[in-house]
Amino acid sequence: MTTVTISLPDSLKDFVEGQVRTKGYGNVSEYFRGLLRQAQERAADERLEKLLLDGLGAGEDIEVDRKFWKDLKAEARDMVEKRKKKRA
Repeated sequence: MTTVTISLPDSLKDFVEGQVRTKGYGNVSEYFRGLLRQAQERAADERLEKLLLDGLGAGEDIEVDRKFWKDLKAEARDMVEKRKKKRA
């Protein structure tokens, strides 16, 4: 594991220490790793949204029927399960 050192003003240091105490983090490093994981997830969501919007702009018409929604729900469930497994 690599060590990264950051400098914070006292006000931010106090805030981080408060978050560690009140949010159940074991230490400051655990808190920052959590923030970084959240940032990674947001970036992945942004990439997915861009791909979806690009796909919509491709001009292909999609028939939206019961099968479409059923398949979409199944794909969403699979994505959620994969994320849960990653976090575990």
